[in-house]
Amino acid sequence: MDPQLNRWRADTPAAAAGLVHLNNAGASLMPRPVQDAIADHLKREAMHGGYEAADDAADAIAAAYVDVARVVGAEARNIAVVENATVAVSLALSAFDFVAGDVILTTRNDYISNQLMYLSLAKRRGVEIVRAADLPEGGVDPESVREILGKRRVALVALTWVPTNSGLVQPAEEVGRIAEEAGVPYLVDACQAVGQMPIDVARLRCDFLAATARKFLRGPRGVGFLYVSDRALRDGRAPLYVDMRGADWLEADEYRLADSARRFENWEFAYALLLGMGAGARYALDDVGLDEACRRARALAARAREKLADVDGIRVLDRGPELCAIVTAELAGIDAGDAVRELREWGINTSATRRDWAVLDMDDKRARTAVRISPHYFNTEREVDTAVAALAAMMDGRR
Repeated sequence: MDPQLNRWRADTPAAAAGLVHLNNAGASLMPRPVQDAIADHLKREAMHGGYEAADDAADAIAAAYVDVARVVGAEARNIAVVENATVAVSLALSAFDFVAGDVILTTRNDYISNQLMYLSLAKRRGVEIVRAADLPEGGVDPESVREILGKRRVALVALTWVPTNSGLVQPAEEVGRIAEEAGVPYLVDACQAVGQMPIDVARLRCDFLAATARKFLRGPRGVGFLYVSDRALRDGRAPLYVDMRGADWLEADEYRLADSARRFENWEFAYALLLGMGAGARYALDDVGLDEACRRARALAARAREKLADVDGIRVLDRGPELCAIVTAELAGIDAGDAVRELREWGINTSATRRDWAVLDMDDKRARTAVRISPHYFNTEREVDTAVAALAAMMDGRR
C-alpha cells in the first residue's frame, strides 16, 4: 500500500481496524487531529469552564477561521460559523427582502431542504420559484440560466453544486459568471463539494457559499460555515434576525452590524466543534491536498460505477458531463434502506437516497430509492470491490 495512503488510514482508527466506510457524503470518519482538537477543548472546558476555555483558546479559534477560509480561497473575515449547511443557506436567504413577484432562479437538482425553503418563501412572501432547464446529459443548462435572467425579475440565483442524491457536478463557475454579468446575487450550496474538490470563491463569483464540516472535509457533526463575500458585506446583507454577536446595540433604537461575516453568527456555538472543523481544514489542505483528495476519491467512484454496471439488476443512476465521488445505484426489487442496513451488518457503511428527497431528479430517472456509495481519498480499491461484491451477492440472493 502507498505510504501516504497508509498514513491517512493510520490517522483513521476505524478504517485501520477494518471498517469499510463509504458514506463520506453523509458523515466521514474524523482523522486523529480532528478528534484531538475536539477532545482537548472539551477537556479544557471541563477543567476551566466554557467561557474561560474559549478565552484560553483564542489564538487557536482565530487560526481555525483562517484555515476554514483557506479551503474556499477566502479570508477569515468572510467566514461565519454556523450549525450546518442548511442553516447557512437559510441565513443567506434571510439577507434578502423578497417581495411578491421576485424570482428565485434555481435548478432541478437543488438540495431538498433548499427547495423546501424556496417553496416556503413562495407560500409566505409570494416569491416565484423558477428552475432552469437541464442539459440533455444532466445538470443545469447555463444558457437556460442566462435566458431566464434576461426575461424575469430575478432576485437571487441559487445552485447546489453537488446534489446529495447523485454524483453530478453542476457548472457552478459558469453559472456564477452569468449571474455576475446580470448583476444578480449568487448563492452556492457547496455542502458536498467542500473537502471533496478544490474551491475558489473568486472563480465562483458567489455572494454566499454554504458548507458543512462532517462530510468530505472530515470534520465533526454539528458545525458548518457560511462564506459571505466582501460585495455582500458592503451591500449591507445581513440576517433577518441579528444576534448580539452580529451587531452592537448603540442606542435604544439603533444598532451597528459587525463589519465581517460574523454578523451571521450567534453568540453561542460549540467552540470544540469549530476547532475540530479548523483541524479538518488543515488536514485536508496540508496533509492531503485537495487536488489529490479529488483525484483519488473520483477514481474510486469511477471504479465503483464501472463494477456496479456489470451486476445484473443494478442500475447506476449518475448522469452529467462531470461526475464526482458520489455513486448512486438502484437495486431491482430491493429497497435501498434495507440494503444499507444489511451492508452495515457486514461492516460496510453506505447510505440511501429516496424519491421524496430529490423528487424531480428521481422522477426523471424513474427510481424510488438508490444506494449511495461515497468513497474518499483514505479508502482503497479493495474496499470499493468489497462493497460491490456484497451488493452483487445481495442481488443473487433475491433471484
